[in-house]
This record gives sequence, C-alpha cells and structure tokens, in this order.
Amino acid sequence: MKSGKKNFAVIAGLSALLAAGSASALEPHLEKSVQQGKQNFTHNAFSGNGRVCQSCHLAGGMKPGKLPNGKPIPSLSNAATLFPHFRKQDNKVITLSGQIRACIAGGLQGKPPAYGSEG
Repeated sequence: MKSGKKNFAVIAGLSALLAAGSASALEPHLEKSVQQGKQNFTHNAFSGNGRVCQSCHLAGGMKPGKLPNGKPIPSLSNAATLFPHFRKQDNKVITLSGQIRACIAGGLQGKPPAYGSEG
C-alpha cells in the first residue's frame, strides 16, 4: 500500500471506529474501516514511544482515561459528535482527524499520518 493510502486508511479507520460507536450491523466497507481503526487503536504505536491509543483511552475509549502526565481525559464515546469545534486557546477549529493527529504526535510521540493523503 502506498504511504499516502496507508496514512488515509489509518485516519479513516480511527475516525470510523469513533463514529461507529457500538453499531452492530455496518456496511461491509465501513466494517472494514472500523476493524482497521480497532487494530490501530490497540496495536499501532505510530513509530513513537511504544504507547498505543488504548494506553490513555481505557476500555477501547469507552471509559475516561488519563494522559501520560496523569491529567484525566473524557471517554471517546461521543467524540465524533464533538468535532469539528473551535478551540479558543489555539484560536482555530479542530477536526476529528486533527485531534487524532495531535494525540499521535503528543501522547504517543509518534509520526501522524499526513494531512491530505489520498485513499
């Protein structure tokens, strides 16, 4: 898989996982994206410090978690409904894919997938 397509698949999979929530019957292409998202959430350290998404986001993101510095974070159960939103302290709009990239770069100290990569 080309790097751009892989990067797009990572963000699409993680986003699909958050958007799907606990839906039981998904379209086959969405189910594939959700499964890819679950795999990335539980196993992909993004060439970082060895942490994965579930290191901070507990119970598959369904329970509140903690950042590496101990700061509590909310569950991800409604994350797809919260984005995009305006973050006043940064004076910009944050998208779901932007938030995922920030978590990968910050908490995982990994290499986030490129913006604008095509799938």
